[in-house]
Amino acid sequence: MGLRVKPTYRQRRFGAEVRKLRERAGLSVGESAAVMGMQQSHISSVEAGRTSLSEERLRRLAGRVSGVSSTYVDALLELGQRSGKGWWSVYRDRIRPSFLDIAELEAGAERIVNYEPMFVPMLLQTEAYGTANFKGGYVRPSPERQELESEFRLRRQGVLHGEAPPRYHAIIHEAALHARFGSREMMRDQLLRLIEASRLPHVTIQVLPFDGAVPFGTPFNLIEPKVAELGTVVVPHIEKSLYLGDVDSLDRYNRWFANLSEMALPPVDAEVRPEAHSAKDSLGLIQRLLYPLL
Repeated sequence: MGLRVKPTYRQRRFGAEVRKLRERAGLSVGESAAVMGMQQSHISSVEAGRTSLSEERLRRLAGRVSGVSSTYVDALLELGQRSGKGWWSVYRDRIRPSFLDIAELEAGAERIVNYEPMFVPMLLQTEAYGTANFKGGYVRPSPERQELESEFRLRRQGVLHGEAPPRYHAIIHEAALHARFGSREMMRDQLLRLIEASRLPHVTIQVLPFDGAVPFGTPFNLIEPKVAELGTVVVPHIEKSLYLGDVDSLDRYNRWFANLSEMALPPVDAEVRPEAHSAKDSLGLIQRLLYPLL
């Protein structure tokens, strides 16, 4: 099998984790090649994400590192050997690589958290809202590009409706719910979609109110597989999204999200009767914004 020309983020992350194992074992590239019965050039290709590593060889390397759990090694194997031919594969070379990377990460996630200060999160957008938002961006895409990316966004939402969906927790700043990119009907449908999504048992939605004394801040996604240590923080940017997988970044963003969750209103609970809402909560705020749109 030839070397990958354009490894995905997942493949590059696997290589980076192999390199960390080698360094923790105190081995040079040549020494690790001897341990695993490989050529040095092969090790370099693995660490660059251009090729994978067999289970036997990875376990040999992990065996030289003290304190490495079998759970971590199993999860790392799954990361490296997971087929990259998911639903998103048909969009390869047709859509931005960062879109493909995040879809691939979501497909292997057990937990996804998302903070959005200015927009409704993509996994919760209606088609009309997403299209209006996309048209209002910095770049003016062609109609064909708009249709393709709209289709891709909708297919991404399937991660919340599969047989074993991840736990999904979104915190949305109130500012995002006041912004209108299209008609009143479009925004009304989007607010109703949030209430509808909250009925899914694995979905939690909170609103961070204006009076929460929190600046808008930067949006981010934290995507975790079975082992949180292998999680990734994705910080979107107009030019190039930032992907962070080091332990310090994961801890930092987890703390930030926990703090935001404490400052946000209680989660949307569409099953609670109106008279049971004794204090301001996320559902009450969304309903208040809905009334002028009816």
